[in-house]
Amino acid sequence: MSVSDQRSDVRVFVTDQQSLCTECHQSLGKPAWVVVTEESAVCCLSCADLDDLAFLPAGDPAMTRRAKKQTVRCAVVFKRSYARRRYEPQGLLVEEPALFAAEQQCMADADVRKQRQERNAIRRQELHAQYVQRFAEKVRMLYPGIPYERSTIIAAHACRMSSRRVGRSRAAKKLSDQAVTLAVVAHVRHAETIYDEMLADGIERRHARQMVRSQVTACLKNWAVQGPVAPPC
Repeated sequence: MSVSDQRSDVRVFVTDQQSLCTECHQSLGKPAWVVVTEESAVCCLSCADLDDLAFLPAGDPAMTRRAKKQTVRCAVVFKRSYARRRYEPQGLLVEEPALFAAEQQCMADADVRKQRQERNAIRRQELHAQYVQRFAEKVRMLYPGIPYERSTIIAAHACRMSSRRVGRSRAAKKLSDQAVTLAVVAHVRHAETIYDEMLADGIERRHARQMVRSQVTACLKNWAVQGPVAPPC
């Protein structure tokens, strides 16, 4: 069992609020790195015995994994994302010898890991292309009258990698009728109506959708009828 399997990592929060350490009574300024105790008290890193640890930013999974495996003491650093309204991990505080050892290991096999990452990236792109193709085929199955190029546009947009669109949902990846239909509806709303212009004019989103609903429904009914959808030669 590794060191990391035996411990419960401390959580450190980077806050923009004025903070006062409850132990040393020092003002921590802004931003402040604090530890919240079980009694909901706020401690500075020095009083929490973490001030000798080195910060390892997130972003390098191999470095993070290796440093965490070799450090005895570890803290996960969180910072509030106001856009997402939650605290998100920023990296780790680890012992300097563990960080140095992790750096040496990563330098030693950097070329091998780079080649592996490139192969994995190519494979992910291939799998994504296959998924987009299946999604487009599902669109054409549900709406046989849709122009072929529209089905590919809808699939590419809805399934874009690293997006939060409907095509990235679990239901969409199972090609559920509802998820695919939601992607088609969204496309029609933006491409076949003045929905975007309404939003730009300040009309509330819910009201704008109600105002274009009949147009969306008519377009979907038209596409639901069998028609020529063969790809262009």
